[in-house]
Amino acid sequence: MTDTSPTPAVERVDDRHRYEIRVGGRRAGLTAYRDHGGQRVFFHTEIDGAYAGRGLASRLIRAALDDARASGLRIVPVCPFVAAFLSKHDDYEAVTDPVTPQVLEWLDTELRRTPGRS
Repeated sequence: MTDTSPTPAVERVDDRHRYEIRVGGRRAGLTAYRDHGGQRVFFHTEIDGAYAGRGLASRLIRAALDDARASGLRIVPVCPFVAAFLSKHDDYEAVTDPVTPQVLEWLDTELRRTPGRS
């Protein structure tokens, strides 16, 4: 059996502060970030349920992390999906910073959220 589904493509969308993964031109998921100095803080990842189980989250996160690293940015994994990916891929260890209370406070302010609420 031949798989004729379109190849997923990842694109950085700077004005929306996210990377999107597209399949056949349709957005299948995203990982959102904010830049803080020399850090790219990843705080949310989602894959549309219609595309679940295809490995798109891993492909999306890898492309986003590779882009951040190539841009000279350090990675801060606030998002649980990104943190889980990093725990299995130590090749990003040298460019990963820990999530600190200061980063979380900054992110809450950046996103105009009330601290402690999602």
